[in-house]
Amino acid sequence: MHTFTPRYFRAPESTCFIFGPRGTGKSTWLRRNFPDACLIDLLDDEIFREYVAHPERIKQVVAAHPHTRVFIVDEIQKAPRMLDAIHSLCETRPDLQFILTGSSARKLRRGGVNLLGGRALLTRFHPFMASELGEKFSLEAALRDGLIPLVVASKTPARTMEAYIALYLKEEVKEEGLVRDVGAFARFLEAVSFSHGSILNVSNIARECQVSRKVAANYLSILEDLLLGYQLPVFSKRARRATTVQPKFYLFDAGVYHHLRPKGPLDSADEIGGVGLEGLVMQHLKAWCDYSDEVMRCYFWRSRGGAEVDFVIYGERSFYAVEVKNSRHLHPRQMRSLKTFLGDYPEATGYLLYQGTERLMIDGITCLPVEDFLRRLTPNRWPT
Repeated sequence: MHTFTPRYFRAPESTCFIFGPRGTGKSTWLRRNFPDACLIDLLDDEIFREYVAHPERIKQVVAAHPHTRVFIVDEIQKAPRMLDAIHSLCETRPDLQFILTGSSARKLRRGGVNLLGGRALLTRFHPFMASELGEKFSLEAALRDGLIPLVVASKTPARTMEAYIALYLKEEVKEEGLVRDVGAFARFLEAVSFSHGSILNVSNIARECQVSRKVAANYLSILEDLLLGYQLPVFSKRARRATTVQPKFYLFDAGVYHHLRPKGPLDSADEIGGVGLEGLVMQHLKAWCDYSDEVMRCYFWRSRGGAEVDFVIYGERSFYAVEVKNSRHLHPRQMRSLKTFLGDYPEATGYLLYQGTERLMIDGITCLPVEDFLRRLTPNRWPT
């Protein structure tokens, strides 16, 4: 029997959107934490057809449940016209809470639909964090298969990941009519995997998958709207030197990267492993920022001179610069960029994460084993 793994995510007590990719455990978490709520599951074909044809039906459901306070609509993007009726209910029944989940922001973001007039908070649900899994966490498995709960729980994670990627091509892309050529989009997914953890160059991606730059840019926006990837902006606050302007790109899960990335004799295991490790740290930092009480954002930093820091976490009270190295031993040259950044921003605290086993302090920079860091990273608490 599969045991439920407690999650760090906490829903607001008011009406909210919960966005997160498929398989990250939103529905499981909601059923566990709101057992008395009225659930409308739009993944059920019959229910979906009813609400697409009659989005105002939600008002009848609310009227039929006079003693229910919480109403959950799973995958709200499939029937976005329901939001008009929900908005009306929010105004007439402020005592009710509507929790609206979504694995795609495309229809909601681009369709000009009612987003409840700013009444609903926007929250995000992520794959597992290492500290959520506790002793079940394996760095090697996380780098190979990722931390999507659907995959973690599988007895055949590699096959489940392949099916998961195919699911998005079939259901979210083809059936929603997001692209005309699914084959071209599949080639794009392979091409974009080479951009994981790199400065985003849409022209190069377009050339790799043999489509126009405009088509590649549209594919990239689809990937972001499906919450499968995101762009990491450059940190440029009070910049003392010229910085690059192009963002970096990351897929949302290390396992998705590992399975999408074509591999061959010319590929270096250290290169692929290093990018995978960086991405794994990034997905943890994104989850940590979203799950913590303080408002924080993730950035990276790169000077025009070539100095680069993988991640910068910046908030009202927090200011961390984090470099990730896929090596078991440290060398002075690996700290040059961090030292440059800390020279420009002495208010920040520098961390270097590596594959070794010792905790070290070198020239004011805290060096931590990356697995130890991930295991101890919990909301509102930064490992030191």
